[in-house]
Amino acid sequence: MFNDRPEPVLLGWTGAVLPWYIGTMVNESKLLIERVQTGVRMEKRILKVLKGFAEYHDMTLGDVLEGIVLHAFDGKTPFSPASLERIRELKKFYGLDLDSSASHRLTEIKKGHDRIESERGKKKKQAATA
Repeated sequence: MFNDRPEPVLLGWTGAVLPWYIGTMVNESKLLIERVQTGVRMEKRILKVLKGFAEYHDMTLGDVLEGIVLHAFDGKTPFSPASLERIRELKKFYGLDLDSSASHRLTEIKKGHDRIESERGKKKKQAATA
C-alpha cells in the first residue's frame, strides 16, 4: 500500500521529469463513499508518527488510517519494508517507544482532571450549605 516515493522517470528527449509509480499504477474505477468527521482520541506520539508518515506520502491522515484498517480487516500488512523503515525513523524521531505489546494497555493521564473535579465538588458543597 505505502511504497516509497517514486523515482522520477525521464520521458522523451525533452528532459521532462514526471513521477510514476512503476508497476503500481492500476486503472481501477473510483469508489464513491461518504466520510464523517470523528473526534477519536489517540496517544500523542502515535499520532505524530501517523501524521509524519501521511505527509511523507502526500496523503491525508484519514487516507492513511483507512488504508491501515482496510488492510487489517483483510488480514494483510499495509506496509512495505521501505515504509516500515520510514516508520522506525519516525518513531525514533518522535520518541515513540510503544509497540504492539502495548495494545489495549494504554491508560490516559488526566492532567488536572482530578483537581478540577475536586474543586467543583467543593463549590457545590459550599453552595448547598450556604
